[in-house]
Amino acid sequence: MHTLPELQQLEELIAQAPAEVTVQTHGQVQATQGTYPIYSLSMGNPSSNAAVLGFFGGIHGLERIGCQILLALLGSLFVRMRWDSSLHYKLQNMRLVFMPLLNPAGMAKGWRSNAHGVDLMRNAPVEAGQRVPFLLGGHRISRHLPWYRGEINAPMAKENQALCQFVAEQLFQSPLSIALDCHSGFGLRDRLWFPYAHTQQPIPHLAEIYALSQLFQESYPHHPYLIEPQSRQYITHGDIWDHLYQQQLLHSERVFLPLTLELGSWLWIKKNPRQLFSLGGLFNPVVPHREQRVLRKHLLLFEFMMRAVHDAGRWLPQQANRAQLQQQALQHWYRQ
Repeated sequence: MHTLPELQQLEELIAQAPAEVTVQTHGQVQATQGTYPIYSLSMGNPSSNAAVLGFFGGIHGLERIGCQILLALLGSLFVRMRWDSSLHYKLQNMRLVFMPLLNPAGMAKGWRSNAHGVDLMRNAPVEAGQRVPFLLGGHRISRHLPWYRGEINAPMAKENQALCQFVAEQLFQSPLSIALDCHSGFGLRDRLWFPYAHTQQPIPHLAEIYALSQLFQESYPHHPYLIEPQSRQYITHGDIWDHLYQQQLLHSERVFLPLTLELGSWLWIKKNPRQLFSLGGLFNPVVPHREQRVLRKHLLLFEFMMRAVHDAGRWLPQQANRAQLQQQALQHWYRQ
């Protein structure tokens, strides 16, 4: 029995998963506390022609809440699969995939990095084209400092290799795929970030990102999220989603949109300043009622993402309006 509560909860969910859910193990990672498997779950249409929505969490071991909201979503989906015909209808035409706990060894140790001190979000072979913030932007000084990228020319960490292989198999083959990676620890607002992190240049699929953001805004005009390119806040080396996005650009006929949900943990600290004295409190809500609120708060976003992927043909830019959407997006996000 594992002592990591999130891994225990995930394995309990796996044990009660409906028969339609496929579970895979992508190797194991070790820490002094033990050996931990990396799991994925998938449900829905297995065809390479089906649109795919992927949920990812637990990349930073300190940010437990990102993993926890995905475990809550999985539990909700498993219950709904017993009675919700509309969910089954969606899953006939699309696929949902999950890797909710990518860095179990880091989470068991209470570290941002993995068990070897490598920050998985600074570990990909992507170099920033301009100056990055000291340490924060990724460095190779020492694994004892935060935001360590790993040794130069070394292979990516085992966790990132598992992530890249899974994304290539499950998302890259699809005509449309969206990835949502759940984090916490920045700002007073919840943010939805999109690439790039290594440059302030806009991505080739900016029109698609803008169309999706406008669809969300028009459908739910009072949603709490600030949608923006990550580079608007800071530039980094080694972003894993920049790397995966650039890999998928080799298949220009397919659309892959990686997004990061960055929960605004400073708001929890503002409401409960005592969290400043706890490392975990800097990244996670520690008051029970606030944690429960966070666990249910993002279900609207997740449901919207499922609907948007299922009905992508109704909002994806077409040749007639793509250039106009591209210009609107440039004005909205890159005027400076």
